[in-house]
Amino acid sequence: MQEHNAVKARPDIAAKDPQADLDSLAQAFAALREPDQVLAFLRDLCTPAELEAMADRWKVVPLLQQGVPYREIHERTGVSVTTTGRVARTLEHGHRGYAAAVDRLASR
Repeated sequence: MQEHNAVKARPDIAAKDPQADLDSLAQAFAALREPDQVLAFLRDLCTPAELEAMADRWKVVPLLQQGVPYREIHERTGVSVTTTGRVARTLEHGHRGYAAAVDRLASR
């Protein structure tokens, strides 16, 4: 009897392209027109902890823009001083995403 040791062939998996994946995600967000659609997408996409972390970051943006001290932001919001510092650094040295969102909301 002949032994058959054929290895099951794996389907070709596309090489990982993190930038293309991020671009695809950005396109999905941009395709959504209504806040309730974005919220549903976020709830499907993220864990509750991830949603909380993103909401915390967004919550401190206007306070930082108003010049509120980190400690006071923590006292008002419960967001850690560390997180507030990270958001502040991103506001100063990031990709201007926070600023674009703030500007868009202000122009409504």
